[in-house]
Amino acid sequence: MTLTTFVFLFIGICLNAAAQLLLKAGTNAVGVISLTPQNWFATGIKLATQLPILAGLSCYVISVVVWIIGLSRVDVTIAYPLLSLGYIISAVGAWYFLGEAVSAQRLIAIGIIIVGVVLLTRS
Repeated sequence: MTLTTFVFLFIGICLNAAAQLLLKAGTNAVGVISLTPQNWFATGIKLATQLPILAGLSCYVISVVVWIIGLSRVDVTIAYPLLSLGYIISAVGAWYFLGEAVSAQRLIAIGIIIVGVVLLTRS
């Protein structure tokens, strides 16, 4: 895998993780969502007007374009497992930006993911 290919894939992964964090920030602003036949439309409008949710959806769209460019350059059997880097980025972002706890067990799992990604990219 070339550096350019890895950069395309990594940008796609980062955008995907950013989308998750933005969607979570948007839902934090809205609160717990309980859909009923009476409130589904109002809830949809409330969600659709949250700037973090709109930004998150935009990140998804851009990430798909960048990801497709990356996929055009590498086998899917290499590219798809790299998405696991998103778990690491999301966990760090959730801890830093959203104040979520990262337990020792999660840190061990992140370490295992890093080892797996290193082995994968060297194959």
